[in-house]
Amino acid sequence: MDMTDDACYRALETRDARFDGRLFTGVKTTGIYCRPICPARTPKRQNVTFFATATAAQAAGFRPCLRCRPESSPDFGAWKGTSNTVTRALALIETGALDGADMQALACRLGVGERQLRRLFRRHLGASPVAVAQTRRVLLAKQLIHQTHLPMTEVALASGFGSVRRFNETFAALYRRPPGALRRGDAEDVSARGGEWVTLRLPYRPPYDWDGLATFLAMRAIAGVEAVSPLRYARSIAVGADCGLLIVTPAPRHEVKVSVRFANIAALPLIIAKVRRVFDLAADPVLISSHLALDPHLAPLVAARPGLRAPGAWDGFELAVRAILGQQITVAAATNLAGRIVSDWGETLPVGLRGQIEGVTHIFPNAERLAQADLSRLPMPRARSASLEALARAVAADPLMFGPRRGLDEAITALKALPGVGEWTAQYIAMRELREPDAFPAADVALLRALQDAGGKRPTAAQMLARAEAWRPWRAYAALHLWASLAPSQLKSGDIDAKAAA
Repeated sequence: MDMTDDACYRALETRDARFDGRLFTGVKTTGIYCRPICPARTPKRQNVTFFATATAAQAAGFRPCLRCRPESSPDFGAWKGTSNTVTRALALIETGALDGADMQALACRLGVGERQLRRLFRRHLGASPVAVAQTRRVLLAKQLIHQTHLPMTEVALASGFGSVRRFNETFAALYRRPPGALRRGDAEDVSARGGEWVTLRLPYRPPYDWDGLATFLAMRAIAGVEAVSPLRYARSIAVGADCGLLIVTPAPRHEVKVSVRFANIAALPLIIAKVRRVFDLAADPVLISSHLALDPHLAPLVAARPGLRAPGAWDGFELAVRAILGQQITVAAATNLAGRIVSDWGETLPVGLRGQIEGVTHIFPNAERLAQADLSRLPMPRARSASLEALARAVAADPLMFGPRRGLDEAITALKALPGVGEWTAQYIAMRELREPDAFPAADVALLRALQDAGGKRPTAAQMLARAEAWRPWRAYAALHLWASLAPSQLKSGDIDAKAAA
């Protein structure tokens, strides 16, 4: 944590919401840890200790406060940006990497030793990877208890616990009471397995440019799979062999409301993790904006959209297909082609899900299905359809292709090894699927157009890269600001990949 204890205590005394998610307060006299905005009486200075993360507070023996509910604080920590390995490990843990595997498997995926990974977590988070995974399970379970009417057995499965017994034991040890005692009201349980919707609220750190994000997603929405309006994002989703529906809308108190209809409740942690990534809920917009505003050209763009987010992608393969389709053509044209792929090869929603969301009728075809499809009949150059076929075969052979890598450079190199994937496509995939905040498609025609001078002269890709050095480590957000400054008709992808596909 980059703040002294005295500074932390001042933030606690004033209940400054700007520090919500940045620090947690452990109260020695009660054994409870709180958010800085907790409405409880401020404890004495000598009775508190401060932590950068909820995990570190729990690892030190403190239990979550039932009033301020740490599980509902913004997903943000002082560790962000300090260790790429920790950042990527957390992304994997959030999607369940330690629910069915061990530490060694996680370390191997990150390209480090198990002992080194433990040391990094201790240094940056104050807790082990296993403790982080356990804290996430507990806080998600507590959120489900408070915000849903799921039966406790489904809460246990939906939060990543391997068994109801383990779930009950953990809550008894941490909260000194059974999980059911934390539920308010006496409403009847409602099982998600019967096709009912599960609704949660996920917090973010304000400001949040919902309009900008919704506009970005709406322009790229794939017909049959996504339906986007100014105040709602809806789509079909698939996890393994199971499919369902998702709706995300803005909500009061710096939250988004997430409604999920998915019979396999055990997939809920992964679905929530994907929603956080698509809507960039963990970003610190004040920090990012203050850095980018140092550039005279970006300053007015940042002022116009101070809460701009970098939209993520629901699925890496779906995004990669969409990115290859978009080479050298407009966003609208690429979106139409993606819709054609869905109508020709996508799977129709099961009967029980049809008609639930207007315009959402199909599941995007998976890699195995497209690998066997005749994509040459699509109205595009044969080289591009061949690139899609090669991509589908590669992903079918390696489903983890779009998972976190050791670094941005390694990810770009691996993606560019695919036929037809050049620098622009690789950077775009890294930006939206791998969630690399410094990814930057410098050769993008629209980005070059956004920085042209009064005489209409545009910078070269090399000049763009040189200028973007000052925007590190937030070049992806700079790209989003530049794209947002253009009219929709001006959004056309770079042509660097056409040479790669030839």
